[in-house]
Amino acid sequence: MHTDTERCVRAVQSKDARFDGWFFTAVLTTRIYCRPSCPVVPPKVRNMTFYPSAAACQQAGFRACKRCRPDTSPGSPEWNARADSVARAMRLIRDGVVDREGVPGLASRLGYSARQIERQLLAELGAGPLALARAQRAQTARLLIETTTLPLAEVAFAAGFSSVRTFNETVREVFALAPGELRTRAARGPLAPATPGVIALRLPYRAPLNPSNLFGHLAATAVPGIEEWRDGAYRRTLTLPYGHGIVALTPQPDHIACRLSLADPRDLTQAISRCRWLLDLDADPVAVDSQLRTDPLLAPLVDAGPGRRVPRTVDGAEFAVRAVLGQQVSTAAARTHAARLVTAHGVRVEDPEGGLTHLFPVPHALAGLDPESLALPRTRRTTLTTLVAALADGTLRLGTDTDWERARAELSALPGFGPWTVEVIAMRALGDPDAFLPTDLGIRRAAERLGLPATPAALTARAADWRPWRAYAVQYLWTVDDHPINHLPA
Repeated sequence: MHTDTERCVRAVQSKDARFDGWFFTAVLTTRIYCRPSCPVVPPKVRNMTFYPSAAACQQAGFRACKRCRPDTSPGSPEWNARADSVARAMRLIRDGVVDREGVPGLASRLGYSARQIERQLLAELGAGPLALARAQRAQTARLLIETTTLPLAEVAFAAGFSSVRTFNETVREVFALAPGELRTRAARGPLAPATPGVIALRLPYRAPLNPSNLFGHLAATAVPGIEEWRDGAYRRTLTLPYGHGIVALTPQPDHIACRLSLADPRDLTQAISRCRWLLDLDADPVAVDSQLRTDPLLAPLVDAGPGRRVPRTVDGAEFAVRAVLGQQVSTAAARTHAARLVTAHGVRVEDPEGGLTHLFPVPHALAGLDPESLALPRTRRTTLTTLVAALADGTLRLGTDTDWERARAELSALPGFGPWTVEVIAMRALGDPDAFLPTDLGIRRAAERLGLPATPAALTARAADWRPWRAYAVQYLWTVDDHPINHLPA
């Protein structure tokens, strides 16, 4: 979008927050870059230039605006709606892969050479993987500086910097303030930490956001021990590269309040990335709802509760296991099966608030699972053990960087994986916005009540007009049933 100068100028002059994260405005006279909705008086058109990423702005010598804080913009919705190599690379960079594995590790995961990845990212984002990772490190550093009492030297390494000197230089260059000055300013504002050891931050999103189905779904399907709904917040445990964490997510009118307790602060970047992915916070609800409103049968559902998101997962392998446990049983039964698995094979953790007890077991921990210990039909035991084996040995990968169609083919080849299981994993674990569940019981009931075609084939043909947002159409169709997943818990 940054190449459409006229459209960008209109967005800046109208301070349209819908475009935050789509592009960034750099001001040639002040050498500052802003988000489109920056509250200051817009600069003259001749002094504006536009970039597709904060990293490109920083690489061109611009520093972040202190008023609108463009480093805290929602991510571009493009990376969640696409499955090409650039989108997958951006999801991996956002997940901290470059910091942990370097550019060769990023390229290896995508199946390309490092040079090809560099060229593709430069062409589309104006910055290579190292510059994009550097911009993310600067954002993580700012969060740690402003929301924790960690010594600044520890902040440097927790944010992914290789040295304190590089950390100091980067923070000064990006924010025009030294790390100590950032902490002093934050101590006078609302971001001062309230609880020792807890990182409190705001997760931005594009309005509107309807929390009912999002948090209702997560709460209704919560597995005891790893998830709970407490005091208006969804809480769960996280398995992270350097340790574990506990997160509490609370819907607010203009943001999601996030409280993180991490065993190792180096996991902050990935923890934030997983929380944003879980709640689908980088979606563009205006584009989604506009497309779905063109269907006269869907339009009333969209108008009744616009801004519905797709509830996802913090771990693709975990969700795949839970999807198998939930085949052809009720939500309550699926939770019971998963809770037994967690108690028997999950790692115990300490929760200061006392409600969470375990991490969900990783595939390697389940690889030696005795099928006879599962209170499941024999065919489903085979399905589960085959899935776990494929996940444990790496022949099946279910991550944010996974190619959607390849994953569908690999899942379909496993015994016991029908269309519903494959598509629900594509929708909630892989994040495909066009995943569709025509055989789902709730969808079939909604179709009958709304006058949509009843058979899966006919409904799929009718749903072609909803593409590429059929996963969001599923969320609206599910609201036809009065099910707990549609309502925030009391």
